[in-house]
Amino acid sequence: MGTARFPLWRGCRGRTGRTGRTLKRILRLWIKFKSRLFLVLFKLLDLSNLFQSGRIMMHSIVEFFESIDPVLAAFYATTFTWLLTASGAALVFFFKTLHRGVLDGMLGFTGGVMVAASFWSLLNPAIEMSETMYPTMSWMPAAVGFFLGAIFLFGLDKVMPHLHINFKEDEKEGVKTQLHKSTLLVLAITLHNIPEGLAVGVLFGAASLGMDGATIAGAVALAIGIGIQNFPEGFAVAMPLRRHGVSRRKSFFYGQLSAIVEPIFGVLGAIAVIYMQPILPFALAFAAGAMIYVVVEEVIPETQRDKYTDVAVLGFIGGFLIMMILDVSLSDIQI
Repeated sequence: MGTARFPLWRGCRGRTGRTGRTLKRILRLWIKFKSRLFLVLFKLLDLSNLFQSGRIMMHSIVEFFESIDPVLAAFYATTFTWLLTASGAALVFFFKTLHRGVLDGMLGFTGGVMVAASFWSLLNPAIEMSETMYPTMSWMPAAVGFFLGAIFLFGLDKVMPHLHINFKEDEKEGVKTQLHKSTLLVLAITLHNIPEGLAVGVLFGAASLGMDGATIAGAVALAIGIGIQNFPEGFAVAMPLRRHGVSRRKSFFYGQLSAIVEPIFGVLGAIAVIYMQPILPFALAFAAGAMIYVVVEEVIPETQRDKYTDVAVLGFIGGFLIMMILDVSLSDIQI
């Protein structure tokens, strides 16, 4: 390292004792700091470019969904969420066990995404629509739809036999049945996925009609958020089955099967709101009420059965933040 380039070295070389060593140490730290600072700035610049590339890609995706029939768009989006469930379930081929804390964190993440989606993607647009469609009672569609959605899931919960993850076999719910425990576990997650598919379909249908508060970008953001939480959910279904002696192939099959209802209810939701426009805000709030019921009645209790409750709470917060960021950042994409 030449002395001409760093004049301070010349002052250090002629010195002896503590002062010279201190100056050399300070100079080395400064050189190291500058190199790390440049590295950080480079990475920030790279992240900025990555973010911009992501927005361009999202713009293309939204443009594609704008160009096709809304029912077909709902089908594609919910098929995407189902495929992510299958991808999560496929991890059963690579792992033999799943730590209980990881499972609770995954379930908490799922709950956070569902709660955030219920407000940002469903209730908020429902209220905005109601201000135009029902100006004298703008609160009514959201309140009625939310209540009916919760009652609908309450009825399914009482009728459909199922067993929550982390629950013992003698704690199964619904009508009495001789179904195998693995089937009951799958039915429990199926209850989670019905309102998720319905929410995506209803929002695509609302966006296609140009309703206030509903956009194709928002519907895409909702599908991405639900897809993200479906990945750990698929794993969370398949691994307990494997732990109870089910083969890897069957565990994967049942894991992905739990989300097959999403494309079905996604298409039904889109068709319903397109041909019955006055029910739009009711339908959005209905899906929100159903999702909140699932979180409070099923997801949260499933995470409170052992000592990893704090992990579940952190997972919940992470899921909520990710879904909120997705909805707010992607919903403003204009075509």
